[in-house]
Formats: sequence, C-alpha cells, structure tokens
Amino acid sequence: MADPSTYRPRPGSIPTDPGVYRFFDAFGNVIYVGKAKNLRSRLNSYFADPASLHFRTQTMVRTASRVEWTVVGNELEALQLEYTWIQEFDPRFNVKYRDDKSYPWLAVTWSEDYPRVFVGRGAKKKGTRYFGPFGQAWAIRDTLDMLLRVFPMRSCTQGVFRNARAAGRPCLLGDIGKCSAPCVGRVSEVEHRHIVADFCSFMAGNTAGIIGEIERDMMQASADLNFEKAAVLRDSLGALRRAQEKNSVVLTEDIRADIVGFADDGQQVAVQAFHVHGGRITGERGWVADRTDDRDITELLESFLLQLYSENGVEVPPLILSSVEAEHTLVDLLAARRGAKVDIRVPLRGDKRMLLDTVVKNATMALSQRQTQRASDLTTRNIALDEVAEALKLPTAPLRIECYDISHTQGTEVVGSMVVYEDGMAKKSDYRRFIIKSFEGSNDIAAMDEVLRRRLRRLLDDRPDTGANGDADGPLLVDPTTGVPRKFAYAPALIVVDGGLPQVNAAQRVLEELGLADEIALCGLAKRLEEVWVPGVEYPVIMPRASEGLYLLQRLRDEAHRFAITHHRSRRAKNMVASTLDAVPGLGELRRKALLTYFGSLRKLRAATLEEIAEVPGFGPRLAEAVFLAVADTGGEAINLTTGEVTET
Repeated sequence: MADPSTYRPRPGSIPTDPGVYRFFDAFGNVIYVGKAKNLRSRLNSYFADPASLHFRTQTMVRTASRVEWTVVGNELEALQLEYTWIQEFDPRFNVKYRDDKSYPWLAVTWSEDYPRVFVGRGAKKKGTRYFGPFGQAWAIRDTLDMLLRVFPMRSCTQGVFRNARAAGRPCLLGDIGKCSAPCVGRVSEVEHRHIVADFCSFMAGNTAGIIGEIERDMMQASADLNFEKAAVLRDSLGALRRAQEKNSVVLTEDIRADIVGFADDGQQVAVQAFHVHGGRITGERGWVADRTDDRDITELLESFLLQLYSENGVEVPPLILSSVEAEHTLVDLLAARRGAKVDIRVPLRGDKRMLLDTVVKNATMALSQRQTQRASDLTTRNIALDEVAEALKLPTAPLRIECYDISHTQGTEVVGSMVVYEDGMAKKSDYRRFIIKSFEGSNDIAAMDEVLRRRLRRLLDDRPDTGANGDADGPLLVDPTTGVPRKFAYAPALIVVDGGLPQVNAAQRVLEELGLADEIALCGLAKRLEEVWVPGVEYPVIMPRASEGLYLLQRLRDEAHRFAITHHRSRRAKNMVASTLDAVPGLGELRRKALLTYFGSLRKLRAATLEEIAEVPGFGPRLAEAVFLAVADTGGEAINLTTGEVTET
C-alpha cells in the first residue's frame, strides 16, 4: 500500500485543461479511470484530507502507486476517452452496472427464410429482431401463446422444422392452429413472412392498426355470411385485446423513449430503466451497483447510459427521460452514436413525470431490497455472527455490536459517530453522534479515546451500586424516575473501531482503564485490505473475502462512516452560513434561523434575489438588502439593488 503523498504530482504540474486520468497500482494495473473539466482541481481533491473522501475513494488512492493524465480538446473528447479506457482496462474501482438477473427477450429470426419466434436470453445476434427485455419470462410466454393464435408463425426449432418437412406432416402446433405450417406448404414463404411482419408490427406498438384491420375483416366475413371465418377472427380479436391489456398505455403520445430512474444511498446505487414504444412499456430492466467513489450522480448517469447503449442490440432512443440532469457532452455523444438528435430531460409534470416517479420508486425498492436481502435473512445473519465470533475467538456470538468512526476536515469540526447493530441488523434508534470539543487537530486516536470514554462512562453511570455481596444486579435499563429506556445502559458484546492497530490499541487502553476489558470484546477494521485487527496481536486476522462475517463488519464500518460524514458536513455547512451572516447588522439568532429555514442552504440563499429575501417573514427591505450584500458572490462586480443585475466595476 502506498501513501498518497508519495506519488502526489508536484503543485502546478497538473494542467487546468479538460482530460482523463488513470490511477495505477504497484503492478502497473489501471485501477480507476476518471474525467475532469479541470484536471488540476479534480486530481488535487484526491490528495486532500483522506477523512473527507468517500471510504472507497480512500481505499483507491491508498491502493494506487501513481497517477497519469491525458489532456484532450474538450469535455466531449474526455467523455469518449474515459468510456474507451473503462472498456479496455475494466478498472476495479469504477462503478459497474451489472444485471441482478438475466432478462428474457422476445426474438424473431428475420434473416431466415421462414422466420421463427422464441423467448430467449443472453447476447443478441445479427439478423434477429428483438423486443424487450421483459421483467418476467412467464408473462411474455403467456402473451406469445395468445398471439400465436392470431399470428400463426413458426415457433419450432430448426431441427423440428426439418423433420416435419421430411415427414410431410406438421407438428402439434400446426394441428391446433398455432402455426400456419409452412413446413408442409400450407402457406408460402411470402405469406408466412407477411404473418411475421404483422406480428412484429403489433409488438412494435402498432396495435391499433392491426386490431382495426382484423375488425374490418371480421365485419366483411360476417357480411359475406362466412360465419366460421368471422368466429375465428372474433377469437383472434379477443386474444389481441387480452395481450394488449397486459401492456397498457402509459404515455398518451406515440413516442419511443427510455425512462431512467436512480436511487442512491451513498454506498450503493440502483438504476431502473423502462423502455417505451408507441406509448407502451415494452421492457424494463434494473441494476444495483456498489458505489466505488464519491462521484456526482450526473457522472453516474453518464457511465450508466454509455454502458447500457454499448450492449449489443440496445439502440439509443430519440428521447431519454431521466431523474438526473445530463451534461450536454453526453447528449452530443449519444446523438453521434444514434446518428440523429437525442433529447435527455427531466420532466416536471404530466404523464411523463408520473411515469418517471414510478421508475424511481422501482429503483428505490430494488435498492432497499438489495440492502435487506442479506441482512434480513436469519440464517445469513446467524452465519455472519458465528463467523465473527470464530475469527475473534469470542465465547458466544456478539448480539450487540457498536462501531465508531471519526470525521473532520483538516482537524476542524471533529465529530464522532456510533452505530449499533443488534442480531446482525441496524438499530438506528440507538445511533449517536459526538461533537469533539476538547481539542482541535487531526488526531483521530485522541478523538476516538474521547468518544469511547464518554460512551462507556454513560454505561457505568447507568449501572446501580453494588450490593452487600459486592455484585451488581446489572444495568438499570429503564430510568425509574421518567420510565424512559436508558439506551446507553446496554453493554455491547463487541466494539468495532474504524482503523488499524493504533486505533485498536488506543480503544483497548480505554476499556482497561474503565475496567471493561474482560467484559467487552474489541476489534478494528482497516480500510486498505479489509484486515481485522485485535488488541495485543501483531498480525491482523484475515477473513475470507466472500464471508458473511466480513460483510457484516464492512456494513458496520461503512454505516459508521456515512453517519459521521453526514453529521460533519451538516455542521460545516451551518458554520459556513453562520460565519457569512455574522457580520450582517440587525440579524439576530431568530432571524438567522428563519432565513436558513426558508432557503435551506447557503447555495440557495446566494442564488436568491433581493425580492425573494425580502419575502422571508420578519425581513424588511433594509435587512434583506444587508443579507443580499453579505451573501452575494460578486467577484469584483457591482450589483444594482433595484434590478438585481450584476455589472463589471
């Protein structure tokens, strides 16, 4: 493992142009590829305070041993080169969207003399028309069974077709009317291809035209007193309408579009995509991927769409409705790939917005399901707890585990977090945050010492005094005065700290000084190689990468980091706003709170006009003007307070 400072480029040596960069490990393998509008700004962010980085980004920069970059002409070239390198090197730390299951296609072998329809999976082949993918195989098979009564095209394999032709006798499907039996010459090649064309037209969304044509033929047969043919057409019409009901209209417009929705929890990202043709959903797919860095969600949209439309047979539609705003470079790249205009937008109202909300809801549910899939399974949780107990040589499985993490920015705004897992599942009601006030500086060990002392002293304080026999009856779990449960009174079976041997030894000293070393087990999880450290042992415990026990410890560590960094960022944002507004005359605590409640963030406050600030309850024109001047980032420009226009000075 390399210290990022050992391979950090010299200050000023990184260009400020757009480009693509690559991180390499000690063996020369590309482990991460990224793009930037400003290479210097982006690369310098990787070598800032590690505590401010996403935990997987920390792992990446510590795994890397060097970084290289390539300058390009513009952002579009950077996006193209980034995608090319990701496909070429398959970097381990880039987000990879992989299907959580294999989705079925409805395929028509159009290039054959007698095209065949079938439901299949896997890669697409040239000369075959595909519809879908579909969420459920049984649903599309049921639909196909009904459509074969209306469009009796060939659905048998090549071997069955050759055998029937040699024997001069059709198979069962030909006898029951689900195949026009071209193998024995009941229809010609041209007639069979016409049936196939109608089937493909119906699946492509031209349902009204096909149904109207069958209705006209049925009425004509009835008028010609050919009631047998009219009855067959009537049954065909009913089968088509039942198939149509399975694929209801979601958009009133006859458009072709893909609807993409994202759900992100900071650790994983879920994406759901609906494919719409002719206003109907013709397919849907879902992905869940681990977040390997803290890239913006806009960049995740870029990588997802480029990966989606690089798959064989997946064409770029003219319209993409997304829950995330897209950069113009992505639009240009997809338009070049399609050879025509592509529009990517976020709908705000109407049918498109309702459909997008449904897609986002599906992505959120998929993410929630993936998160709880392993954690909620009782057998899996028991296996995980047993593996942790075995690795740490504990007498019993640790039913209550507490994990601690520290977060700060270059030694300022130091905060700590405590997350609790009971029976292998998160117990968020027992989460706690700690504000470190005793010192300033990037001393994680001292901060961890303070957090553990404060938590464990509460544990000891909630215990009753020992009786005459010198034994305590256990902690007071409920306050006898208020009747409120004392959540700090529950002693953890295991404490996990985020860090290696130094953090573990510091935590062990706290347990020993408080007399809890024999009662509470302790371990640390290092980010570099996911090593498990125990106090007093020179070498770490290496748990199998695929073990449920290690996965449980990783979830604990990641959750503690997320909880700490969220608290830290909120405090930093509040202090930034407070420091900006401190100099405003006449702005007291109550009005400052009202201002922050009204706008929600400093960014939105800075973007507000003078009239919008004056609309805050309790604000007059003078106070609004003072706030406007204090927060406006004019950069050497003058503001016309009447019109709000900015002019150069």
